[in-house]
Amino acid sequence: MSEKPKYGMVIDVRRCVGCMSCTVSCKMENSVPLGVSRANVDMYEKGTYPNVKRHFLPKLCNQCDNAPCVSVCPVGATYKREDGIVVVNADKCIGCGYCVVACPYHARFIHPIHKVADKCDFCDHLVDMGGTPACVRNCMGKARVFGDLNDPNSEVSKSIATEPTTKRKIELGTEPNVFYIGADAIRMEK
Repeated sequence: MSEKPKYGMVIDVRRCVGCMSCTVSCKMENSVPLGVSRANVDMYEKGTYPNVKRHFLPKLCNQCDNAPCVSVCPVGATYKREDGIVVVNADKCIGCGYCVVACPYHARFIHPIHKVADKCDFCDHLVDMGGTPACVRNCMGKARVFGDLNDPNSEVSKSIATEPTTKRKIELGTEPNVFYIGADAIRMEK
C-alpha cells in the first residue's frame, strides 16, 4: 500500500446498546470536563405501544474532507492533518467560536476551562502511536470500527464494502468520514 493513510470510522448502530462507554472513555482519555462532550449517543424510540423499540445513534466529529470548521477559523487553529483527522491547535485557538457555529454536526464546543475550541480528534495521540480511539477500544458492543479508508484490507474498508452505509448530512457537501450501518432504521438527525 503506497497511499498515505486516511482515517475514518464505521458505526454499526445495530450493535450499539446505548451503554455510553464511548462517551465515558472519551471523557477519561481526553480530560473532557463535566457539561461538555466530544462524543454523544442519542436515543430514539420508534413504534407504537406495545411495539416500541429503542435505537441509539452515536454522534461525534465526522472528520469531514470539506470541513466548514477549517475554512472559518481566522487563525488556522483548526486544520486537517494529512491523514484526514481534523484537529484543533489549542495554542493557536483564540476561542472565537466560529468553528462551533460552522459545524453542521454540532460536534464542537468551547472548552469551559481552557476557553478554546474542542472536539473529537479520533484520539490522534493514540493513533499516532499505532492505537485506536478510546471509544473504539472500549465499545462493549463492538459497534465501532476505525482504520485506514485507503487500505482496502483494513477492517473499516471491508465494513464499508460489505454493508450498506449512510453518512450524516451528505447533502451539505462536507464529505464526512464517519459511516453508519443500520442507521436507516432510525432518524439520523434531531
